[in-house]
Amino acid sequence: MPGLMDVLLANPRGFCAGVERAIEIVEHALERHGPGVHVRKQIVHNRHVVAELERRGAVFVDEVDEVPDGAMLVFSAHGVAPAVRAAAAARGLEVIDATCPLVNKVHAEARRFARTGYTIVLVGHNGHEEVEGTLGEAPDNIRLVRDVRDVDALEVDDPDRVAYLTQTTLAVDETDEIVAALRARFPRLAGPATSDICYATQNRQDAAKALAAESDVVLVVGSPNSSNSRRLVEVAERNGAPAHLLDDEASIEPEWLADARTVGLTAGASAPESLVQRVLGALHALGADRVIERATTHENVRFKVPAHAQTREDQ
Repeated sequence: MPGLMDVLLANPRGFCAGVERAIEIVEHALERHGPGVHVRKQIVHNRHVVAELERRGAVFVDEVDEVPDGAMLVFSAHGVAPAVRAAAAARGLEVIDATCPLVNKVHAEARRFARTGYTIVLVGHNGHEEVEGTLGEAPDNIRLVRDVRDVDALEVDDPDRVAYLTQTTLAVDETDEIVAALRARFPRLAGPATSDICYATQNRQDAAKALAAESDVVLVVGSPNSSNSRRLVEVAERNGAPAHLLDDEASIEPEWLADARTVGLTAGASAPESLVQRVLGALHALGADRVIERATTHENVRFKVPAHAQTREDQ
């Protein structure tokens, strides 16, 4: 690769408050109880984070029935349906809930709209753990839509009593288009008092747009199953820059950088900063001689770890 490159490093990037809280909950549980703490699904969608917690003794399972009777179980940051909570209670499991507070907000909205007889249109990705948890709050009332094309096919009981909710990690621009289509079809559409798309998703997408405007290529650090990381790739591409998702530095293809003089670098909300630094090291070896941080906003959000999940030193 001829010449040298600048790297524009997004700020904010990487871990959000909900991810930090979820990981801390598992770490505290391991400190208090030792190896054998079970976690339903990946605590956050990043294989490096999961591998490190496994190394420290966490046991990841897909379903509650894989957990030994009476064991400790942590629910992931993505939330669970009420049926999952009931199954854990029936087994007598000691449960610590690491659901992101912003996901809990969506669950509460689903219950509220369902109680008042609304058909709820949930904008999200079928099969995503967060969506499965929200669907479980009111399965008879919720209709899932993925894109604008799904809106025309919706069947509702009363067109005047339709509400919408969204997955927290969606692309903001695409979601706005879907909500506009819903509002055109259902003029009395109700919705959440504040956006369900979380602050960190919005901030990282804004930062990705800024990078795309200045970069020849944008690299996004995040695992393939991370919804918010994949959305960052899409946002960068929609704003004019080719973009690639990297699980880690080994994923870099030198040909992506062949003609690049400016490389944008960001990370999804479930990707640790250590991976970003490893990618920066690899970019340096490939010709990057200068790193310039591009700050679009400042984040100071923190979510408190539940008292029963803290170690004595933290209480």
